[in-house]
Amino acid sequence: MTLRIIFMGTPEFAVPSLSEIVGRGHHVVAVYTQPPRPAGRGMAERRSPVHEKAATFALPVVTPKSLKDQAEQAAFAALDADAAVVVAYGLILPQAVLDAPRHGCLNLHASLLPRWRGAAPIQRAVMAGDRETGVMVMRMEAGLDTGPVCMAERLAIGPEDTAGQLHDRLAVLGADLMVRALAALEHDTLDCVAQSEDGVAYAAKIDKAETRIDFRQDAAATHNHIRGLSPLPGAWCDMVIGGKGERVKVLRSVVSDRSGAPGTLLDDQLTVACGAGAVQLLDLQRAGKKPMSAQAFLNGLQEPPEIRL
Repeated sequence: MTLRIIFMGTPEFAVPSLSEIVGRGHHVVAVYTQPPRPAGRGMAERRSPVHEKAATFALPVVTPKSLKDQAEQAAFAALDADAAVVVAYGLILPQAVLDAPRHGCLNLHASLLPRWRGAAPIQRAVMAGDRETGVMVMRMEAGLDTGPVCMAERLAIGPEDTAGQLHDRLAVLGADLMVRALAALEHDTLDCVAQSEDGVAYAAKIDKAETRIDFRQDAAATHNHIRGLSPLPGAWCDMVIGGKGERVKVLRSVVSDRSGAPGTLLDDQLTVACGAGAVQLLDLQRAGKKPMSAQAFLNGLQEPPEIRL
């Protein structure tokens, strides 16, 4: 017997889960996603990645700006779903919505709860230098990612992994985990365990103010900051290029054992001194340009850049 599923998701991270659920033969009665928003240079309205994928499956798509309205909640309940699957949807689910499906709402979260509850678990794990993360399926409740955990998969974080690379691996791993959870739900064997009260950490949304690189930190922290924000929103530093200040994103780096005054360019390979040690900048992106290697970046300059703290 297949389940009647309401799928709720918005970004690229949620697309593999939707594809797996459809591929396993579940009846997706509706896809809820964020409304189209202006994007790109022309600021034309763009549908979310989940919206685009749902359209290829000819699934009905709903794009409410909020679920607080009673009419929206009644329409949701009228779908008569066995369960709702929530993957990075982006809207708060009121209690009436959480209670509407027969078996409640299952959320896929990209961390090892209770560590990194909240909006940016992948980026925060990398920025903190964590060596392991994972995905978890949990039953949703009113609290922020506080529900009991039903299934989990762990994943090592390599010392050079970026948040973007980790995102892609976790999206695929999470999709497989979610369809396994739905299979257990079908057979009434999905057991969920309350989260520990120890080790709680919150993954706050990335603020623009924290994207600037501070080379006064030690090399490991600087490297983790760079890879944790790569590729989006991107960590950046000010450089003087051709006598003019310019904001340059750094997308990839490696730790070096060299040393010097923080922010000093130590060689012609873009090795920059930190508070302790140094980092070599490997991939960069100038404003309005595509990402490029450090060598390509340097080849386009008449003289070495100067780093501004």
